[in-house]
Amino acid sequence: MEILPNRLISWRRDFHRYPEQGFLEMRTASIVAAELDRLGFELALGQDVMKKEACMGKPDDALTESHYDWAKENGANEAYLAYFKNGYTGIVATLDTKRPGPTLAFRFDMDALPITESDALNHAPKQLGFRSIVEGSMHACGHDAHTAIGLGLANMLAKEKDQLNGVMKIIFQPAEEGTRGAKAMVEAGVVDDVDYFIASHIGTGVPHRHFVAATNGFMATTKLNITFSGIASHAGGSPEEGKNALLAAANATLNMHAICRHSAGDSRVHVGELHAGSGRNVVASHAELIAETRGETSEVNQYMKEQVENIVAGAASMYGVDYHIKVVGEALNSICSDDLAETLANIAKEHPFMEKVVVHDDLSAGSEDATYFINEVQRQGGQATYCIFGTELAAGHHHECFDIDEASLLPAVEILHAFAKKCK
Repeated sequence: MEILPNRLISWRRDFHRYPEQGFLEMRTASIVAAELDRLGFELALGQDVMKKEACMGKPDDALTESHYDWAKENGANEAYLAYFKNGYTGIVATLDTKRPGPTLAFRFDMDALPITESDALNHAPKQLGFRSIVEGSMHACGHDAHTAIGLGLANMLAKEKDQLNGVMKIIFQPAEEGTRGAKAMVEAGVVDDVDYFIASHIGTGVPHRHFVAATNGFMATTKLNITFSGIASHAGGSPEEGKNALLAAANATLNMHAICRHSAGDSRVHVGELHAGSGRNVVASHAELIAETRGETSEVNQYMKEQVENIVAGAASMYGVDYHIKVVGEALNSICSDDLAETLANIAKEHPFMEKVVVHDDLSAGSEDATYFINEVQRQGGQATYCIFGTELAAGHHHECFDIDEASLLPAVEILHAFAKKCK
């Protein structure tokens, strides 16, 4: 596979240049599907691998339709693009060796972030000509690299199919950002038959040439869009006739950040955006909050979520306004499987690229909806883990100057491939 390192870089830079946010990964998914089909994988696409009712925070129809046109004009593979037209952009590719053995699944996310990429001359994607062409969208978390690693793994598995046993599944997931896409794929049953499941990430503060076999620090989370609806009136002439949605939202914001913490584990609450009102002298009839809760366990997060709901209801009642809470993303906490982590760690120790291997990392690691896959596979008796391939970062994740060391791509493919070959 001498040409694979160059192909990995080429794929990664192409996806980086054409970033697509969650449930809009139409160009990306069409290119991935075409390559997987060429390699001989059996494909399940779009709504066949995503339960419509479980999709959270999906863009509206107008944006979805507009993005389909954009994808078509910007290099999507039109033979597969139609499968993703409605914004269900998941892919499950299956390679059956026809020999007895376990079912393995590898999950890779594809979506970008709502960030405008740096235009600085010393920013490598700018220097090398693969800076995002989409202002306001950027691969600032490495999912472009993840998708390339997934394609690299698919190539190695297909080439060495006669050396493998059992069934290989490669899952390309949309909308990890905002923890929106995994639940829909789990509820569609894509891991119901899986014995071993591996999700992976590049970077996340893990040093270059380091490998973490099991990340246990993901917090459960709920993403909430909260709206308050009141009655507008003239703030000077007839303020008593109004019902002030802005004040309800402000009251809710302050009280959310004052929620009493839970003794069973760490917790978080954050209001990231507040939009309200229509004029200086108008009692605001509308307000919207963008908020999230997190908990060290799913139980702690549920407590935080319930407290937010109580506070919102109280603030609405205090100011006589109506309210609506919509869940637009959610994830669980998870604990990786020890035996699987040990196996991966031992494989990584044998790889010449890796200078340090850590079996377990229990430090807080934000949130990840791969936890839905992990918990479901474990619930059905399988093993699952979330591993990290360290890399040099130009800037932290979700930063406008984010970039990776592309030398990390091939070792990631090779370690995952070595695990597939080891399973009997």
